[in-house]
Amino acid sequence: MTTSAVGFDAAALNEKIREKSLAVSALLAEIRKVIVGQGAMVERLVVGLLADGHVLLEGVPGLAKTLAVRTLARGLDASFSRIQFTPDLLPADLVGTLVFNPKTQEFVTRKGPIFAHILLADEINRAPAKVQSALLEAMQERQVTIGDTTSLLPSPFLVLATQNPIEQEGTYPLPEAQVDRFLMKLRISYPAKAEERQILERMGESTEGEASAQVRPVLAPPAIRELQALVRKLYADERIKGYLVELVSATRDPKAYGLPDLADFVSWGASPRATLALLAAARAHAFLQGRGYVVPEDIKEIAPDVLRHRVLLSYEAEAENVTSDQVVARILERVEVP
Repeated sequence: MTTSAVGFDAAALNEKIREKSLAVSALLAEIRKVIVGQGAMVERLVVGLLADGHVLLEGVPGLAKTLAVRTLARGLDASFSRIQFTPDLLPADLVGTLVFNPKTQEFVTRKGPIFAHILLADEINRAPAKVQSALLEAMQERQVTIGDTTSLLPSPFLVLATQNPIEQEGTYPLPEAQVDRFLMKLRISYPAKAEERQILERMGESTEGEASAQVRPVLAPPAIRELQALVRKLYADERIKGYLVELVSATRDPKAYGLPDLADFVSWGASPRATLALLAAARAHAFLQGRGYVVPEDIKEIAPDVLRHRVLLSYEAEAENVTSDQVVARILERVEVP
């Protein structure tokens, strides 16, 4: 793709990307000091950071979800909070509360742990609806209201949440409105045998575990905001934007795209937020590939993570053991690539 083809200074943008990608490469290297394998998860976490979007990680216990988030936070010179979500958690435990000061005879705001650049919401589906509702405003508006005072959250603000898909006792299904606010939902799988042997060699002989690896911070909030602004400038051709719209539209009306068998399996398709999320994530993915423009492969690579939690399946799909990943895969195969 040349400068004339896209109508912008591709050479200058690519040079800027090469310059700024050094810091991102350094961040990835720091994370890999601790995390063995799980390359897709690590890359997607960085995509979320660059795209300024929240990420939900789902996987069985022991797959380094929490460790990966903590390691990412250690690689950033930014504030970090971890909240262990439990059924007895209160909104005030998350966002803060008003505390009466007897000396001044006034209420003062005591900010909660949500006021951090990186928030690890561990086992997010264990908290009740009131806590999830308190998190909604923070995730979408990047602000928190305590009493009659609204305070802006730090910038950048990233919610990285984990949940266990196999244990349902004492959990609460996340509201669809909240799930939709996650840029991506990642499904974490088991490591390969060679990777598990490497984990054994690296962690099995040390009681300190992750602490044995010294992760240094390589990106501060101003640099992160600069990277996010650069990613938003990556070029997306009109045909690419049309492709995004067609993909999302196909999740709402599969029959119109020659997929009548999927029509009974999909109750609700993806919202317009999914189209925006696809573009943002595709731009971040292109940045990691060292390109100043988005290609269809960026979209096809990132689409399952962006769409899987936004396609709501019917009872028929559950009865037939059809998953949202299968639906998205069929749509990606069917919709014509520009």
